[in-house]
Amino acid sequence: MGNKLTYYDRQQIALLHRIGLNAKRIAEKIGKDRTVVWRELKRNAGCYMPYEANSAHYFAKRRARKTNRPILEKDLALHKYVVEKLEKDWSPEQIAGRIKNHPPKHLVGKKISHETIYQFIYNKEPWLYHKLRRAHPDRQPRYQRKKRRTFIPDKVPIGLRPDEINDRLEIGHFESDSMIGKGHKYGLSAQYERSIHLARLNKIDNFSGDETNNALRITVESLPDGFVKSFTFDNGSENAKHKEVRDDYSLQTYFCDPYRPWQKGGVENIIGLVRHYFPKGTDLTDVTKEQINQVEELLNNRPRKSLDFKTPNELLIEYKQNSKMLH
Repeated sequence: MGNKLTYYDRQQIALLHRIGLNAKRIAEKIGKDRTVVWRELKRNAGCYMPYEANSAHYFAKRRARKTNRPILEKDLALHKYVVEKLEKDWSPEQIAGRIKNHPPKHLVGKKISHETIYQFIYNKEPWLYHKLRRAHPDRQPRYQRKKRRTFIPDKVPIGLRPDEINDRLEIGHFESDSMIGKGHKYGLSAQYERSIHLARLNKIDNFSGDETNNALRITVESLPDGFVKSFTFDNGSENAKHKEVRDDYSLQTYFCDPYRPWQKGGVENIIGLVRHYFPKGTDLTDVTKEQINQVEELLNNRPRKSLDFKTPNELLIEYKQNSKMLH
C-alpha cells in the first residue's frame, strides 16, 4: 500500500469520515495504511473543523513544497562545490561522478546525480546556464575546407598503427591538429594523449611545418623522457616535416586517411572545447602564453567519466610516481 494520498483519496476520506467511519475502517476502504489516514485526519480535522478534501489537499501541497527543497538548496557545502566546478567549466556529469568516486573530505558519503544539477540550474540558478557545455562549432563541408592534401614523405597510414595504440592500452600516444585564428594569422597547435586524455596547447604564428614542429617539440619536452611515443596527424601541409620530430625524439608518426578527421576524434574534441574560451573568429594575436596555459590547465583538471572521474593531470602524476619507483 502506498503512503501518498491523491486528491481522489482525500475526497473518499472526507465522505467516509463524514458517515462515522474511523481511521482503520477508512484505510481498509481506500487501500491505504491506517497510520496514513490517522495522520491525515489529525492534521486536517478537529473538534470544530470537519475534514474537507479541498483544504487538506491544498495544505498538503504547501507542506510538500517546503520539505522537498532541492538538495543543492539544503546542503550549502554541496552547493558551493557544484558552483565552483561549474565556474571551472566542468559538466554536471563530471561533477556528479567526481563526488561519487573521488569526493573531497567534507563531501564523503554524499551523492548527487547530474540530472539534479541540470534541474537546479534550469529552475533555481539560471545564471549558471552559460556554464553548461556548448555544442561544437559547425564543420564546413569537406569540399569547402581550406586544408589541401600535400605530398608528405615517409608517411605511415593509420591502418598500420598497432592495436595497443588503437585500443588505448598504452600511455604516450598523441593526436595532433591545428586551430585557426581570425584571418589565418595565428593559431593553436593542440596535442591530445589518447589514453589519459592529457592536452597540450601551444600558440603558433602560422601554419608552416617549422611552426608546427616547434609546438610538437615543446609538447614532447614538457613531459617525462620517453613519455611521448607517437603522434597521429591529418594530411595538412603543416605536418609535412614530421620526420624531423620523429627522428629527433625516436618516436613514430601516423597519418589519417584523407578526409577522415574522426580518425583523430580526441584532438578534434579538445579543439571544440578550446573554442569555448576562444570562439571561432577570435583574433589570437594578443592572446598570451599565460592565457593559453590557463585553458590547458582547466582542461587537464576536469574529471573524465572514462577515467573513473579522475583527471588527466592526476594520472600524469601517477605515471611520474610509478616511473620513479621503477628506476
